[in-house]
Amino acid sequence: MQITADYHLHSSFSGDSDTPMEKMILRGIELGLTQMCFTEHNDFDYPVTASEPEGFFELNPDAYLYDLLRLKEKYAGRIRILFGVELGLQPHLARKNAAFAKAHDYDFIIASSHLCGGRDPFYPSFYEERTQEEAYREYFTSILDNLRVYSNFDVYGHLDYVVRYGPNKDEGYSYEAYRDIFDAILTRLIDMEKGIEINTKQLAKGLREANPCAGVLKRYRELGGEIVTVGSDAHNPEQIAACFDRAADILKDCGFRYYATFEKRSPSFHKL
Repeated sequence: MQITADYHLHSSFSGDSDTPMEKMILRGIELGLTQMCFTEHNDFDYPVTASEPEGFFELNPDAYLYDLLRLKEKYAGRIRILFGVELGLQPHLARKNAAFAKAHDYDFIIASSHLCGGRDPFYPSFYEERTQEEAYREYFTSILDNLRVYSNFDVYGHLDYVVRYGPNKDEGYSYEAYRDIFDAILTRLIDMEKGIEINTKQLAKGLREANPCAGVLKRYRELGGEIVTVGSDAHNPEQIAACFDRAADILKDCGFRYYATFEKRSPSFHKL
């Protein structure tokens, strides 16, 4: 396996996982990983549903850090465990997210858009009474809105997350169809000296491409972007490092020669 660091992982400290962190770590060791960065969810103002009560995606960072430090020491010498968070961005939460990010010394922060206009594209209602293209454009535009008001992160996660759940998924979807918005997003990220991730969850689910698609990854590199992390977005041990060999091939085809890891918010680069 060319890529030995998984930088997008969730355990039972995230509302949508019930897997103990230690179980995730033991699986990572079995797979031969050298680094695992847990990036537990924190999404303020996530809408309340029958299955997602108030505060469902709000992290208790002190309890999370206590467990992580205990396990980091227990497995020292076998694997490096990093302290990360996945922040769900919305423009009105910029100050609240900034305060949250500053309250602890994270090794790595993923910025993500799980909500667009207060709605999660995970649910079919996001696509009702409009075309898939209109829904996708609203989502991509919301990322640009977030980038105008928030900057305390290291990479932007799964830039085309919306494609996982659209009525036709990635059928007919491409970078070229949304070039105007993606170029604005990627240029802004590069100007901010921020990276992106290649998220392999979509590949593991049988879709054609990772998040984001190869066209977006290639364009980021063409524009001068160099920082790319690799994450499985695993919520259980079976998903850890899924399709990482394929991710390495995709990155090389898109012009990357290195992937990044982070510690104390500082990147290191590893040859593909």
